[in-house]
Amino acid sequence: MNTPKINPYIVLLVGVISVSTSAILVKLASAPSGIIAFYRLFFTVLIMLPFFIYKYMSELKHISKKDWLFSVISGVFLAFHFILWFESLRYTSVASSTVLVTLQPLFAFIGSFLFFKEVFSGKAVLSCVLAICGSVMISWGDFYVSGTALYGDLLALIACALVTIYLMFGQTVRKRVSIITYTFVVYSISAMTLFVYVLIKGEPLFPYTSSDWLYFILLAVFPTLLGHSLFNWSLKWLNTSTISMAILFEPVGAAILAYFLFQETINWTQAIGGMIVISGIMFFLVDEKKMKIKMKPNQMLK
Repeated sequence: MNTPKINPYIVLLVGVISVSTSAILVKLASAPSGIIAFYRLFFTVLIMLPFFIYKYMSELKHISKKDWLFSVISGVFLAFHFILWFESLRYTSVASSTVLVTLQPLFAFIGSFLFFKEVFSGKAVLSCVLAICGSVMISWGDFYVSGTALYGDLLALIACALVTIYLMFGQTVRKRVSIITYTFVVYSISAMTLFVYVLIKGEPLFPYTSSDWLYFILLAVFPTLLGHSLFNWSLKWLNTSTISMAILFEPVGAAILAYFLFQETINWTQAIGGMIVISGIMFFLVDEKKMKIKMKPNQMLK
């Protein structure tokens, strides 16, 4: 493997900072959650379109009916993930919302156990319980802050479950379709879903302030294209577990930005609960990596 021209850890850091801006930009925008989600994906697709047409459009005819179906399902769940997560930021703090959304690996653990009958170690189960206790602690603290904060926490948890389903349906498609084609198709489907959603809700597509339009574009460029593109680039040089654990620092970056921009303070239950959640997920990812390493020699014998 060739040595990268740029240190992949620096690239990963830039990616984490980029995705950390997502909650901040949503919080700054004054438009309804559905509109913010729609324009985030609409501008993402618009930016990707020339590159996709030039290099990847021919791949569309090779996508099977099953992969199209799974892509549609992924796009719909991604759309509603954004709606609910963005809406949660109207009710609860940036710190609570982003920490609860990072529970995604544990929702994947539950989904894999229920639907794919995957077996996990005792350590993995303990990590799951630890992270759930942390999320309860965050929500318990928000219960004392206000009832609306607790409602926001619930929306963030549902949003986390939805993005897990999006990833579970998408993981099989990505094995057969390039990442560019897959993301373009899913983002397009998601944007169309959100367009129908805002029309049904009667939310106006315009006019909005010039600052709102700027936030829509920045959401497309930084957390969506730049953040996730840098993670995908890093996969060539770093393992998945390293990237997954780095993403866990998104709530930290988001909380720091929220402190300086919105003067959002973090109470002791949020701080301790957040550290417990992140620790639980880190333990889970480390254990999962060890399990995969142990399985490789057995797989070679088959």
